[in-house]
Amino acid sequence: MATKEKIRIQQTTRREESVPGGRRMTLTFRTDDGDPVPAVLLVPQAETPAPGVLLLHGYTSRKEHMADMVGRALLREGVASLAIDLPLHGDRSDPLQLQSARNPLAVVRLWRLALKDAALAVRYLGARPEVDAERMGVAGYSLGSFLTVALAAQEPRIRAVVLAAGGDLPAGTPLATVARAVADPVRAVRKLKGRPLLMVHGKGDRTVRPNQAERLFAAAAEPKEIRWWNAGHYLPDEAIREAAGWLREKLAGQP
Repeated sequence: MATKEKIRIQQTTRREESVPGGRRMTLTFRTDDGDPVPAVLLVPQAETPAPGVLLLHGYTSRKEHMADMVGRALLREGVASLAIDLPLHGDRSDPLQLQSARNPLAVVRLWRLALKDAALAVRYLGARPEVDAERMGVAGYSLGSFLTVALAAQEPRIRAVVLAAGGDLPAGTPLATVARAVADPVRAVRKLKGRPLLMVHGKGDRTVRPNQAERLFAAAAEPKEIRWWNAGHYLPDEAIREAAGWLREKLAGQP
């Protein structure tokens, strides 16, 4: 049976503080030859390792938004979380690189870097002593949801998946045709192979439209669930709380 190559991950803690229900750490992690990945880690107060969830933000967002909204909801459920800054976001923002990212080849390079960083984040989270590496999930919002399904397709250690405001690529555009050659959500979601999937989506979403969510949901295998909200691209707090409870429930009985 093939095994993952062992790698060394270095960590630098910037700040650590107590929060209701646990601890919050601002940190970076990296491999020996890689750039630092900024992150916010939330771990519950528990005597035994807790389930852990990687959080991937949307376009123009940052790790703090996911940590303070989704991470706090998970903490109340007794679930640890790790939110990271994707390339060109948050502490990794770079106006000069952002201009160059309009080049299609640069976009492909950034996508692959984001996927690599997310895979490293899964390894880092699973290596934390507060986290049970056999009970890990991933949740992504908007752009982060496209990355989430691609990550879950290649990472069997991911046991449960939440896609918020996510779906298939828009149909009938030249950009979608090019993008599908690099990152096809439908092809990826078919590789989940029975791992639980929850999709949460706004009925009035004009960024990732409902028909895109429906196409991706139709391609996924059971067990799967889609929950619709009377909202646009930004989902209400209740949707976040329900998704956090769903993750706790699905990860409780793993592996």
